Amino acid sequence: MAGNQNPFAAIFGDDPFGVGGAAGGGSQQRGPQVEFNSTEEFNKMKDKFTSMGKKAMIAVAIIAIIVIAVAYWWFHPPINVHSTDTWMFIGVFILLPLFLFLRARSRAYKNGTAKVGISAGKSKTFKTLSWIPVIVVALVVVGGVMSLSFFPGNAQKYANILTPADDEFTEDIQEVNYDEIPVIDRDSAMLLGNRTMGSMSDLVSQFEIAPTYSQINYKDHPVRVSPLGYADLFKWLQNREQGIPAYVIVDMTSQDAQVVRLDGDHSIKYSESEPLARNIDRYVQLKYPFYMFGEKSFEIDDDGNAWWICPVRDFTIGLFGGETISRAVLVNAATGECQDVAVEDVPQWVDHVYPSSLIIKQYNWHGMYTNGWLNSWLGQNGVVQTTPGTDGQPGYNYIAKDDDVWLYTGVTSATGDESIVGFVLVNQRTAEAHFYSCAGATESSAMQSAEGQVQNLRYDATFPILINVSDTPTYFMALKDNAGLVKKYAMVDIQSYQNVAVGDTVADTQKSYLSLIAANGSGSSGGAVSDAAVEASGVIKTVATAVIDGNSHFYVTLEGDDKIYDFGLPGMIEIVQYAAGDAITFKYVEGDPTCSAQAIEETKASAKVAADAAGQVSGQTDSSSAAASTDAEKTQQSAASDAKA
Repeated sequence: MAGNQNPFAAIFGDDPFGVGGAAGGGSQQRGPQVEFNSTEEFNKMKDKFTSMGKKAMIAVAIIAIIVIAVAYWWFHPPINVHSTDTWMFIGVFILLPLFLFLRARSRAYKNGTAKVGISAGKSKTFKTLSWIPVIVVALVVVGGVMSLSFFPGNAQKYANILTPADDEFTEDIQEVNYDEIPVIDRDSAMLLGNRTMGSMSDLVSQFEIAPTYSQINYKDHPVRVSPLGYADLFKWLQNREQGIPAYVIVDMTSQDAQVVRLDGDHSIKYSESEPLARNIDRYVQLKYPFYMFGEKSFEIDDDGNAWWICPVRDFTIGLFGGETISRAVLVNAATGECQDVAVEDVPQWVDHVYPSSLIIKQYNWHGMYTNGWLNSWLGQNGVVQTTPGTDGQPGYNYIAKDDDVWLYTGVTSATGDESIVGFVLVNQRTAEAHFYSCAGATESSAMQSAEGQVQNLRYDATFPILINVSDTPTYFMALKDNAGLVKKYAMVDIQSYQNVAVGDTVADTQKSYLSLIAANGSGSSGGAVSDAAVEASGVIKTVATAVIDGNSHFYVTLEGDDKIYDFGLPGMIEIVQYAAGDAITFKYVEGDPTCSAQAIEETKASAKVAADAAGQVSGQTDSSSAAASTDAEKTQQSAASDAKA
């Protein structure tokens, strides 16, 4: 049975109380409703209960208990008052049968049967007891209403579940190491991983790769990992004793994919493809029956051992509202050993505790209800939301930071226009959140801009990730062909998304982008110099000026050097101090046709100050020498006079 699926969704719908739709802003779908065709059918069912004797009722009760036990083992709903799965299970297997039974007994004692005599008192008692299931259902409905965002005081509670801190992008996000940029997305990782199975002839006929592909940091590298699974029920019967012998790991920077084999003691025994007791969802839920588990993830620790990370959900508003994560259960996929820890005690190697969908939902609560529920519908003052993806799903990606995986998404206004007001980063292990104010283009706009640069090739852009390039917030994305293979890379300036650089490699893209932002004056003034910058020095041969897109540029050539160096203003304002014939030393990034200057090592003003200081010292030395010379001459003259006398 697949994890996190509601076994009763087909009957009752995914959200019978409407909490998700009201609080999270999402739509709710309802399945077909159970109803009786007529009062006559209902009465026939009651008559069957009425005509039953004591032995028959005992037999029915025993059968009902067995059915309930088997149903509980198979569907394994959590035993928790905050779980809609629990109440659906109770409603279908307990409350409805109990209501029918009590009503039938009440009718039997009221009208009498061949085995039951008429008794008004017992009839009234059973009728009164039949209201207990109805009251329970009513209480659940009341609890659902108290979970809704419009219930007094709830809006502020929803807004405070995830509260991001306002931070400066250039101070908090360090310039990226280009050897650690994930250059492929999940779809490309799946394509590469699936192709590796072809080289494993002994595995390919028995196993298939699960579609999990969790992104984690492994040995300081962003990778995606996914376990193998049994190909079908017969393959499970043949291999269940040995377990699953491998998992796939795809390096998202080098695009290398490999199948990691596990020995007998470390093979995966607990997985999603297990149909019975070792099914990971059933195993962990029955082991912790009172926990409500969220979306699990497959990860590996620093030693390469396979684990399942199962977050424990908690609801803090009403009966079904204010979802968050309070604990996590770590399950060793080989031995079934479990570690039940609080969120703050989760080991550093774990990367996914808070599911991405929950983080998006929690931030949207914050953006919608910060100024109250009424404002979220009418004035919408300050109401923001995360940017949508290109497929109708929430738009987000992951970045590696501080040895953790952080979820990144843009933040736009409530109207959902094509611009962002900033972006948010959330740690998926601790839920630490940071907001960075930055006006610019949405991810989808940047993707279209990058695709426009190679429109003749018809490449598709992947959803971008956020990086820091020379203190400039930048979208980085891969460009894929129709086969899903990465062909080129693109960098897009978030604030000026018409600044697009495309290259065949990450290094080439970086050089072109640095040259572009420097030429357009959008780079930081006095900011960090790129690692790709090299030093040049010489005597200025010519200086020419031009205005491009409203920004001034100084184009400089050096004697004996055929390169043209572009000093963009205001970032390189120090260049105005120089003229032809002056010596200069600066750092630049290679480009074509111009090289973009990054920083002047020593400005002319500082050189002049140093020269003046050196001149003053030299003057003082000359004066001392002259004075000493004069004293010597006087001494010689005095000695000569004495000799004559």
